[in-house]
Amino acid sequence: MMAMVKRLTTALALLCLAAPAMAEESPMVVQLQRLSLEAAVKIAEGAVAACREKGIQIAVTVVDREGQVQVTLRDTIAAPITARISEMKAYTAVNFNAATSAMSARADTPVGRVPGLVMSPGGLPVLVGGSSLVAGVGVSGAPDGETDEACAQAGVSRIQDELDMGT
Repeated sequence: MMAMVKRLTTALALLCLAAPAMAEESPMVVQLQRLSLEAAVKIAEGAVAACREKGIQIAVTVVDREGQVQVTLRDTIAAPITARISEMKAYTAVNFNAATSAMSARADTPVGRVPGLVMSPGGLPVLVGGSSLVAGVGVSGAPDGETDEACAQAGVSRIQDELDMGT
């Protein structure tokens, strides 16, 4: 019995010594970077401008890191459905932290059939420093998804340097 008590005491002492190290590795509060409304508007306006230069009317949606809409713009004669599709592309990009064009092979799988997801080109994650997810952008209305994605990228590129520099 005494040996068991001694082992338990030793284990408890080791646990108490390790606890501060474990606490340092797992903070109780996590700081998150968020995209400002002004930055979201700049992305959306940049995407619309890029598609207008090609003679295309689109809708663009920027969502925050949780997939909640921050801004949606639908150009003057873009079809009404483009707003909803752009939102779903942005939501998909932010939830998978990947361009929706990279997910087309998954479109006809159980995950690809989840309501609210669109796994066709036109959605991009918005990253700070190449890895920290802050938002997603989706574009719909061009004749093909590659053009949607190019316009989304133009919107992100409009502020990428500022994001990476932390301003």
